[in-house]
Amino acid sequence: MKIKLLEPLGVDEKIIDELSSGLIARGHEFVYYNEKTTDIDELKKRVEDADVLMIANNPLPNEVIKSAEHLKMLSVAFIGIDHVGQEECKKKNIIISNAAGYCDATVAELVIGLTINVLRNMNAGDAATRNGRTIAGLIGNEVSGKTVGIVGTGRIGRKTAELFKAFNCKLLGYDALASEDAKNIGIEYVSIEELLKESDIVSLHLPLTGETRGFLNADKISLMKKTAILINAARGPIVDNSALAAALNENKIAGAGLDVFDMEPPIPEDYPLLHAKNTVLTPHVAYASEESIYRRAKITFDNVYGWLEGKPTNVMKY
Repeated sequence: MKIKLLEPLGVDEKIIDELSSGLIARGHEFVYYNEKTTDIDELKKRVEDADVLMIANNPLPNEVIKSAEHLKMLSVAFIGIDHVGQEECKKKNIIISNAAGYCDATVAELVIGLTINVLRNMNAGDAATRNGRTIAGLIGNEVSGKTVGIVGTGRIGRKTAELFKAFNCKLLGYDALASEDAKNIGIEYVSIEELLKESDIVSLHLPLTGETRGFLNADKISLMKKTAILINAARGPIVDNSALAAALNENKIAGAGLDVFDMEPPIPEDYPLLHAKNTVLTPHVAYASEESIYRRAKITFDNVYGWLEGKPTNVMKY
């Protein structure tokens, strides 16, 4: 079979060589493109003879998948697959596997970091120290003992809840499907309305789907406490970010820590959240640590090995 990796995975090429050596030893042809492209014609050329494709977060739209006449399996080095042309994958019965679990701890740790940064004014404190100022105006709030609303109780949501539990936080949860594992952590499931009204910290962990796009709209944001903060390290478009910026600027909520937006960075200068009050912004780095990037690459290749052996892993329902 012809197996192609369409973009770099953020690891050294020596690691790609190691991970692909077993494929080559079994007689498969492995092709690695070490430069990303979003050019549709170039992507069509790359995929046209592939039986298996591996990608990260580079868009692979329906028209590209349509041109991949031999494609049977797609291994995505990411959690979400909203950047993949799922309509064509369904038509062609293509198996899609994701890299589930590679960044659970990495994302959860950044959520905690963003939370502490927002509550303790760390960015403002850094600026004050460098500019000869004092503690004035920088008295913040503890995480300890707060009520935390986990919106989406999948793997990352549960890992985040575990870390907040170490701060002696009360855990509320909302999800379309309740998880026994979440309940065992101590998450109490409530309606989204109750969660937003009661939480001091709201942390989003939903995938981006047709149902979740714009999920946290102006009406829902209006339910939050004026003292509450919002953390989003999931997907930007699950929030009405214009409404969020307005709520921040009008002091309807106390702050926000955001790693995701309506587009991938670089963010346009006129984007409202760049100018919103009491925000800490990071450029979609929650998933990225040296440890997680290696895990991601290994899982992506392991998915292919499993599929070739008739034991597919991390298969997505779409």
